[in-house]
Amino acid sequence: MQKKKKEEKKKQKKKTHKKKKKKKKKKKKKKKKKKKKKKKKKKKKKEEEKKKQKKKKKRKETG
Repeated sequence: MQKKKKEEKKKQKKKTHKKKKKKKKKKKKKKKKKKKKKKKKKKKKKEEEKKKQKKKKKRKETG
């Protein structure tokens, strides 16, 4: 009986610990990336579109 109880406690501890770690990492990464991307998109949307069009033309010529 004692062994079973110990095993259950260990499993519970592991599960809760893993969940906490994952949540913290995801939140931090997402927030940082979103802020950077939004700023770049507003400033350089037109420039990026032009670059994409040029790349497409090159691909057609080479392909």
